[in-house]
Amino acid sequence: MSVTNSTSTAPESGHLATGQRVIRIQGGTPLRGEVTIGGAKNAVLPALAATLLTSDECVLRNVPNLADIDNMVELLRALGATVERDPLRKQLRVRAAEISTTAAPPELVARMRASFLVAGPLLARCGEMSASTPGGCRLGARPVDVDVRGFRQMGATVEFQEDGQHLSARTAGLRGRRLYMDYPSHTGTENLLMAATLASGRTTIVNAACEPEIIHVGNMLNRMGARISGLGSPIISIEGVDRLHGVAETILPDRLEAGAYAIAAVITGGEVTLRNVRDGDMLPLTAKLREAGAEVWVDEERMLVRPGQSLRAVEVQTLPFPGFPTDLQAPFAVLMTQADGRSKLHERVFEDRLRYTDELQAMGASIWVEKLTSVGDAGDTRQAVRYGTHAEITGPTPLHGATVRALDIRAGAGIVLAGLIASGETVVSDIHHIDRGYESFVPKLQALGAKISVELGDARPSSGLKPPS
Repeated sequence: MSVTNSTSTAPESGHLATGQRVIRIQGGTPLRGEVTIGGAKNAVLPALAATLLTSDECVLRNVPNLADIDNMVELLRALGATVERDPLRKQLRVRAAEISTTAAPPELVARMRASFLVAGPLLARCGEMSASTPGGCRLGARPVDVDVRGFRQMGATVEFQEDGQHLSARTAGLRGRRLYMDYPSHTGTENLLMAATLASGRTTIVNAACEPEIIHVGNMLNRMGARISGLGSPIISIEGVDRLHGVAETILPDRLEAGAYAIAAVITGGEVTLRNVRDGDMLPLTAKLREAGAEVWVDEERMLVRPGQSLRAVEVQTLPFPGFPTDLQAPFAVLMTQADGRSKLHERVFEDRLRYTDELQAMGASIWVEKLTSVGDAGDTRQAVRYGTHAEITGPTPLHGATVRALDIRAGAGIVLAGLIASGETVVSDIHHIDRGYESFVPKLQALGAKISVELGDARPSSGLKPPS
């Protein structure tokens, strides 16, 4: 395998398919005002999966209206649960009185990786589970081996099939074990945590992930009757219980949504107050914003963010919490294009997550990206190119409007942020990715003064956008 360096501007993303939804942005307007942060998608998804552990009713509050949550609700219904949704009150009522099937429909599993979170609850409660390989954003290899290896150590048998895998613990049930995870996987920790609540004996998860969303679902499980200690540390202990009961839970604020608006305030030269945030959850981002020269004030559940006199180049490494969030890497890269000097970006969580840099280059960003090439099997001389985990961004560089794509949830948010500071018009396609992770993204930006709209796109640029009324 060889390494090639890329500094060239990427080709344009191409024409838009007539009729697809696009986001159009006229850049150059500072964002000002207040925005209320919704519930965390990455907390709702495991909380929904956890409702399968009990036959009682569970109520989830502060649930955002997102495509990923729609998919998880559809999956729970396919497994036999009844789900009542009140989008106006942002509330879900779930009751899995009976599980009608333990085979997750492939068409639902293919939509997002988080669908595999139902594996732990189904295996613990029903003794078996079948699923195809989970889908989701293209971020390189994201295996579920951590989860499956842990299930096997707890006594489950695993049969790999052409279309996925079948897990069974019907013979003796799951048994508590000391589990060492090779990597502090977010979903792996949640899956094993949920499975262990109904396993016999004590389970200890070593090298567990420490994200706020994991603490949240762990506390929810404790309120359901689980016996979990060590949440927020790399070592979590779970004493198995016979049954869990229902619960009413309010979902914590989404630190990733909050981070996108905080970065947007800084790069547009505006001033935004974020409501419904938790200071401790935001620390990895606020520390880097301040290092780059931004000004951040926190007062209880409010945070005010604005740029300082100038932005300075910084170095960012994404790591599991309390490291810098990988899901804020793309939005922060946009900030780096406006910072004075050469910033360095190291992606330590997912491989192949820097593909979006081609879109930023198409908008005029000066980015060097490590790219790796490999040759195929014997007799195959074709080279495959994938993105490495290191990038250097030189700024400040003026960005200009272009036709670009949202390649995944977080890259999509970053491209929209780039459009907010680009001259001229930016047209973003494939915005279904953004719908998966950001509730009312365009209306919230409009309320802050952004010239942005969602339209049906074609290959022609519009004549410009009017400011929102």
